[in-house]
Amino acid sequence: MLFFIPYYFIATPSFSQNLAFEKLLESLYDESFPIVMPSQIAELSNYQVLDTREKSEFEVSHLPGAQWVGYDTFKLSSLSKLEKEMPILVYCTVGVRSEDIGKKLREAGFTRVYNLYGGIINWANAGKELEAKGQATERVHTYSMAWGIWLEQGEKVY
Repeated sequence: MLFFIPYYFIATPSFSQNLAFEKLLESLYDESFPIVMPSQIAELSNYQVLDTREKSEFEVSHLPGAQWVGYDTFKLSSLSKLEKEMPILVYCTVGVRSEDIGKKLREAGFTRVYNLYGGIINWANAGKELEAKGQATERVHTYSMAWGIWLEQGEKVY
């Protein structure tokens, strides 16, 4: 059996992968929860950045200046120093766990909470800076090999 593959998928494989990643994210997100694209962020210092992944993922790399809050171990009580008026950017690997944590923050009275669209994978794919132990790094914990297929820029860590 022969299949027709449009030329643009052969000529630009990253385009087709990006399209598939976009469709995946569209199916995972609650469209009522606000997102921010990596390209919309000129200065991370405009946000209180919260990493909602597990500690081992955070230690591989994270967004510069991010505060680890975890997912399974997340506690609102550990965030007493957050400013309610300043925007909060939450992220995880692709944005599912961070959306859950973001909803908890909104329920707690934080009104300016945004989910990083595509999570750390999309951030890395956009060529944005990552750090580990205060040093720049190319390493990205992709949660699993299955999620790792979406990482196009950087070194995959599982």
